[in-house]
Amino acid sequence: MSVRPSPFDLSGCLALVTGSTRGIGRTLATGLARAGAGVIVHGRAADTARAVAAEITADTGAEVHATAFDVTDTAAIDAALTDLEAAHGTPDVLVNNAGVQRRAPISEVSDEDWEELLATNLGSALKCARRVAPGMIARGSGKIIQIGSVQSQLARPSIAAYSATKGGVVMLTKGLTADLAPHGIQVNAVAPGYFATELTAALVEDEEFSAWVTSRTPAGRWGETEDLVGPLVFLASAASDFVTGQVLYVDGGMTSVV
Repeated sequence: MSVRPSPFDLSGCLALVTGSTRGIGRTLATGLARAGAGVIVHGRAADTARAVAAEITADTGAEVHATAFDVTDTAAIDAALTDLEAAHGTPDVLVNNAGVQRRAPISEVSDEDWEELLATNLGSALKCARRVAPGMIARGSGKIIQIGSVQSQLARPSIAAYSATKGGVVMLTKGLTADLAPHGIQVNAVAPGYFATELTAALVEDEEFSAWVTSRTPAGRWGETEDLVGPLVFLASAASDFVTGQVLYVDGGMTSVV
């Protein structure tokens, strides 16, 4: 009797993960590599991206490449993807992970902060998806995975602008689904809750805030970046071939309770 391959096996797939030189993005890139995918690490600095790619290869044995470009710059995206496609073909999986956070009461949010949030968190997801779409359409397959947030659905003081961009990611996911599902391309979002990373270290160390997070989260803890790998592999693999336009909240139950 022949043995069917696991639907979660990513062998032969190539995944581009934006913003993957540190934090959640690096964990996601490493997780995809461990699941069998070839991975393209992305960052703003080419030297950093190459160093991280080499470290992931050493850790996983996977084929890992590096690229560097500004995710808010249409011309830079096009040039980088043109080079990547010439060398490797259109990625099978695009993970739109690059993002920034700016906290301020709404009366103090500057135009510069708003424009940076909008361009990085939402604009880059549209621009990168738009750039890989023609190659995915021509191939008849592809996975685009956005990284949203619990703030895609919930709001807190001082992050209205950030929440607006992450809410936009959800509707972009649905809109891309309407355009791309007929071509065999699935578009979904992973929406993390409160995760302990180097970017949230100050919040984790804030006893009052950390107590609020653990009491507000039914699972009773902060998320660890490895908690996101399984959901990502599911959405990147053949296991999710009939799943599209969905938002998978990985939040310990936060969005399910009041």
